[in-house]
Parts: sequence; structure tokens; C-alpha cells
Amino acid sequence: MAVTTEVSSPLQLRAVVKTFARGKDAVHALDGVDLEITAGKVTGLLGPDGAGKTTLMRLAAGLLRPSSGSVTVLGQDLGRGAGSLQQAIGYMPQHFGLYEDLSVQENLDLYSDLQDLDPKAARHRQQELLELTALGPFGRRRAGDLSGGMKQKLGLACALLRAPQLLLLDEPTVGVDPIARRELWQIVDALRRQGTTVLMSTSYFDEAERCDEILLLNAGKILQQGPLPHFTAPLRGRCFLVRHRGLRRRLLRETLQDRAGVLDARITAAGVRVLSGEGQPSAQPGEEWQAVEPAFEDAFVALLGRVQEGGATNASKTPEQGAVKPAEKAIGRADGGDTAVVEVHDLRKCFGSFEAVKQCSFTVRRGEIFGLLGANGAGKTTTFRMLCGLLPASSGSLKVAGVDMRRATSAARGRIGYVAQKFALYGNLSVDQNLAFFAAAYGLRGGHRRMAIANAREEFQLAAYGAVNADDLPLGIKQRLALACALLHEPPILFLDEPTSGVDPLARREFWQRINALAAQGVTILITTHFMDEAEYCDRLVLMSLGEILAQGSPAQLRQQARTAEQPEPTMEEAFIRLIEEHERVIRRAS
Repeated sequence: MAVTTEVSSPLQLRAVVKTFARGKDAVHALDGVDLEITAGKVTGLLGPDGAGKTTLMRLAAGLLRPSSGSVTVLGQDLGRGAGSLQQAIGYMPQHFGLYEDLSVQENLDLYSDLQDLDPKAARHRQQELLELTALGPFGRRRAGDLSGGMKQKLGLACALLRAPQLLLLDEPTVGVDPIARRELWQIVDALRRQGTTVLMSTSYFDEAERCDEILLLNAGKILQQGPLPHFTAPLRGRCFLVRHRGLRRRLLRETLQDRAGVLDARITAAGVRVLSGEGQPSAQPGEEWQAVEPAFEDAFVALLGRVQEGGATNASKTPEQGAVKPAEKAIGRADGGDTAVVEVHDLRKCFGSFEAVKQCSFTVRRGEIFGLLGANGAGKTTTFRMLCGLLPASSGSLKVAGVDMRRATSAARGRIGYVAQKFALYGNLSVDQNLAFFAAAYGLRGGHRRMAIANAREEFQLAAYGAVNADDLPLGIKQRLALACALLHEPPILFLDEPTSGVDPLARREFWQRINALAAQGVTILITTHFMDEAEYCDRLVLMSLGEILAQGSPAQLRQQARTAEQPEPTMEEAFIRLIEEHERVIRRAS
């Protein structure tokens, strides 16, 4: 069990500056940071890409030294006694280095040896951690065969082998489904009860609200620090829920976002949530306005500024002025609004004796935003890869843009844009070189190619990064570049496989404004996501579990299927967890 440190604060930074060289320039990742975190509490660290969150984490872990200023951990200056502190610090970076060819138990044994733990004490601690993380039944399973959430839990177990007083978690819930995220938080809550001090960076607003304190970082400086009410209290009287019976939520959001006095409008299960600059903006006929309590997300937007339409600098721009506009000939506007552009029937995919996708059927209409939800390992990415012609189906039929993807994949690829789950561009090429390569790969030539690249640089605000290698870009800019490359040939169908995983909240909003504008122009969009607030932006959804579709319909219809007497109005996350856990219980009983 961890013991709370006796010093006033387990982590203190005083006037910390951390500078990195970028070519001839010096970049201040942290710029005069002063902070203290409270012993035995969970402090949430949030901020946009490039804010300095990971740099702060690495300084606290003793992996970096400040350019100036001091870092004190558990009462000791890291500049003098970092080596002796390592036993009291647990650190889990964004990409924890598991050995995928080793089993769960072998990974724990290896990290115990690396930390020079006594074998008897190590075995006892490992059993505690296997119980805490619920990985006990999987001790012999290869780490590479674990789901994303289980890998994160194993990485956390390895970081906890020495029962640290200070635990540093750098976005531990990135890329994991809501069930795994809930399980990781159960572990964090158990550590909090034991007295462990936790500093945890996250991209989830609901996770920030679960923390005892929140630290908001931007451009290397602290904007605010304190408990949740410290952020939300100033916004009382400025937050509203708006409904309109005659307008779909997406159109209502677009209408509200451009209204005078509105700082932010976002889709929720109940309607459109509005953050105003001061008081209630003017309501239009048919709108119902209801005052609601402010949330941390409102404070985040208020402090960091309004997200402009399509990333534009002029807040008054219309969607047509500020968003990417595929050519009408590519969209095929002559088609009817109910035209099916993706048709899947009894789709199956087997890898040896393992059936990854089991007789899935669904249809996607032109101009829809269609979401695929599911736990890690549900079969979403496998389904995507078959639809894009990157993986052959074992059986069933699938048509994309009228083309049979089992027989003529090359004919359909020219009408498809694809953003992979992991950044799949060329990291050792610059932004401009990536754009030029993909333009050529899509067959663009001459003036058409030059115009497409110029438009992408402008619309996605990439000009300032033209000479920067893709590997050196912040996550939000990488995501912009990936989407820009996927849209160079103006495809009428866009496949997005967890495109916002690990991207900061403001970049996610900018991304969704682009996606909404594309859908309004007739582009058909299929997307997978683990962010349940993003699922609310979809017109229709399918929910997958263990390779099967167990529910499909609008977001409201999926939430309706999960209603119970105890939860008459479930959120999308609550519906996700309930439907999948019930399905998996049935499967286990049947087997």
C-alpha cells in the first residue's frame, strides 16, 4: 500500500523553463511554470496539443532536466537526488513499452527484474496487481494478443510494481473503449483511497471532472489550477440547452454556432448545449432554451477561446467559406438523398479458426455520417479494411459506390478517402512532400494537382508546417495532414478509423466542424470512435461486440435500447457499456 508523503506537496515546480531546439529556433515547451499538487489526490492535467503536458510529466519523472528553475519531488530536488527517488515514482508514458512476444506474467517478471525487486516481494506485489487490474486469468496470454484496454492495464501494473508514492500517468485512456476506460478509473480510484498521489493527463472532459484538482496548461504556461468549481462557477448563467422540434441537432448546432453572443455550441444527447459570452443570446422561433449548470468543457472553451468554423480565422465565415469543398462531380449530386453508397450483407472475416467479423449487414446512405462503435477487438477496424479493399472478405457481399469490393477493389479506391487508426503518412517526409506524394498516388496531374495541394495547405492551415517532417508534428496537426491527404482527390466517401484518438479537445472540435461541412455537401462518412460524445454527431450507428452487430439505429434509438428503470435516460456511454456487457454475458452463458 502506498504511503502519503509527509512533505507539503509531492510535486513542486518553481519558475521552470524547458527549451528545445528546433532547427535554428528555440521552442519553450514550458515557460515559467509554478505549481504544487496535493498529496493523496488525483490531479488532472489538460491542455491543447503542444501545451507542454508530456514535457511536464517527463520532468516530474526525472527523465528531463529543466533549462532553468527547479523541480522538487517528495521533498527532494530532482537536480540533485533523482536516482534515489525512482523507487518512489511510478511513470506510465503514452506508449508504454510492453514486450508483445512475452506473456502478461513474463512482462511483470521482466519489469520486476529491471527494477531490482526482491523475487519474493515481487511475486507478492504482482499478485496484488493482477487482482487490482483483473488480469489474473490472463497471466499466460501474450501481451500482443491483449485488447487495447488490457494492454493499458498491464502497462499500469508494470508502473506500479514498486507501490509508488507519486504516480504519473500520461494519457493512459487514449485509444481504449468506454468499458476499459471505466476499469482503468476503478484502478485509479483504488490507488487514491490508498493514499497514492496521481498526476494524470487526459483528453476527456468527464475524466477531468473526476479529479480532485485540475491543472490547465496552454503554450507552456498554467492558465488555471484548482478544483472543478473554481473553473465552472464563473460560467453560471451562461450555459444553456437548446432544443428545436423542427430541426435536426446538427443543423441546429450550425445555426447556433454562428449566432451573435454564442461562444460555443455542441451536440449532446438532450439537444445542443450553448455557451454564451454573456447572458442568453436571442432565441429564434421554435427554439426552447433552458439554463443548465456549467461543466468543465464549457470552462475549457471559455478559457482557450472559440473554435473557429473549419479552422478559419474569421468567426463570421460561413461553412461554404471556411470548409473543404469537394467538387460536385465527385459527390454525384444527381443521386437521391436515400441513395445507398455502402451496402454490406452477411460480411465475414476469418483469420484461421478465429472469426473476427460475423455475418454483419448494414447500409449507409449518401451524405450520412455513419458510426461504428464497439469495444477494443470488436471487429471495427477489420470491417473498415474490408470496405476499403485493403483486406479480402471471407464471405458475404459488400458494395462501395456501386462497386463489388470482393472483385474490383481498384475501381472503388479512387472514390474513397481513408484515414487509418494509426498515423499512416510518411514520418520522414515533410508536410509538403506528403501532400505531393499522395496527390501523385491519387493520379492528380499538372494544374489540377497544384491546385489541390494549394487548397489543402490553405484550408487545413498547413502552410506554416510545410517544411516540418510529419513525425515532428503535434498530434492535432498530424490529424489535419492525414485528413488533407485523404481529401486531395475529392472522394465522395470518407473512411475515418478513430481519427481523433489522442487529439486534444479543441482539435477534435475543429475536426468535427470539417466533417459536418463535408456531410452537408453530400460526402458520405464512415467513422469509428471511442469518444461517445462524437457518436452523438452521427446520423446512424452500429454497435459491434465480439465481431457481431448487436444494435443499430440513430443515437437516440441506441440509447432507447439501453433504458432501464434505474437508468431511464442513459448517456451514450452508459448505453454502450450496458448493451455490450449484456451481450458478452449472453455469449459466455451460451459457450
